[in-house]
Amino acid sequence: MNIKSLLLGSAAALAAVSGAQAADAIIAAEPEPMEYVRVCDAFGTGYFYIPGTETCLKIDGYVRFQVDFDDRDDSYAGDNWDAWTRARVNFTSKSDTELGELTGYIGMQINTTDSPRTGALVTGTNDFVLDEVYLQLGGFKAGTYLNWWDKGINGETDSLGSNRLTSIAYIYTGDAFTAGIQLDEISRNAATGEYSVGQHLGLEGIVTASLGAAAFDLLGSYDFDAENGAVRAIVSAGVGPGTLQLAGIWSSGQNIYYDAAEWTIAASYAFKATEKFTLTPGVQYFNGLGAIGDDFGDDDGWRAGLTVDYAITRGMSMKVSAQYNDRDGADDYVDGFVRLQRSF
Repeated sequence: MNIKSLLLGSAAALAAVSGAQAADAIIAAEPEPMEYVRVCDAFGTGYFYIPGTETCLKIDGYVRFQVDFDDRDDSYAGDNWDAWTRARVNFTSKSDTELGELTGYIGMQINTTDSPRTGALVTGTNDFVLDEVYLQLGGFKAGTYLNWWDKGINGETDSLGSNRLTSIAYIYTGDAFTAGIQLDEISRNAATGEYSVGQHLGLEGIVTASLGAAAFDLLGSYDFDAENGAVRAIVSAGVGPGTLQLAGIWSSGQNIYYDAAEWTIAASYAFKATEKFTLTPGVQYFNGLGAIGDDFGDDDGWRAGLTVDYAITRGMSMKVSAQYNDRDGADDYVDGFVRLQRSF
C-alpha cells in the first residue's frame, strides 16, 4: 500500500508540474497601440489630423429649414409660400508643404421640398449638388466654386451678383492688402441664359484693402463672349454699435457677371442690439432694368427691407427677412423668408 500510494502521489505531482508548464507556455497577445485622433490647431478651430498623416481635416456644415413667401400668385406654383429644407456638409483638408499651404475643399448639399418652385433654388423633390470643389496651393486656386461676385453686404436686401464657375486664379494675400486675378470658363450666354455652343472665357480682378475700421473691395470682370463687363465697389466700416456697408455696380451690357441692371447702388446697416439679436435694414436702387437684346432698358426700380437675426443657442439660429419691391412697368410686391438653421 505504501508503494502504491507513493506511485499515485508521484503521478499526480508530475501531472501538476506538466500542467503548470503548459499554462506558462500560453502568452497573451499584447494589444496593438491605438492611435487617437489628434487636434490640429495650425489652421484654426475644428481641424484634426487624419490618422497616420500630417494632413488636417475639418468637417462642418448646416441643416436648414426655410419657408419662402411673397404676395404674388405665380411664384410658388400658384401659392404664396413654400417650405423646403437643405442639408450641407463641407470637407476641408489642409497641410503645410514646401510650396505653401495646400488646401482641398468639397462642399455638397441637397435641397428637398414637396413641390417644385418657379424660379427658385429648389427645382425638384431631391436636388443634390456638389456646390463647390476646388484645390489651392499657396496663392494658386483651381476648381468650381462661388466667385468674388458672390460676396454681398449685410442683410438680405442686396442683389450684387453671384456666380459659380469653373476657374483658375492666383491670389496674393498681405497683412492689409489682397489682390487676385482669375480666368473663368463661361458656357452660358448672358443675354439668353442658354448654354452656348463651345466654351468661352471671362476675366476677373479684385483688390481688397483694410484701413483701420474700414474695408474696401474693388472688383472688375469682363465676359469675352458677351463683350461686356462690370465693375463693383464695396465699402464697409464700423459705425456706432453696428456696421455700415455701401455698394455700387456699373455694367456695360448683359454679361455673365452682372445683368440685373446697368447700374445700382445699395446700402445696409447691421445694428447689433444684443449679443444674440441683430437688426439689418437695407435699400437698393436699380437703373437700366429690362433687357433689350444685349443692352439694358430704361426702367428703374428699388428694393427695401429688414432682416432680423437671432441666435437661439450655440449652433442654432433664426433669420427672418421681408423686402418691398417696386419696379417700373410691374406691380409692387413683398417677399421674404423665415429660416431656422443648425450649424456645426
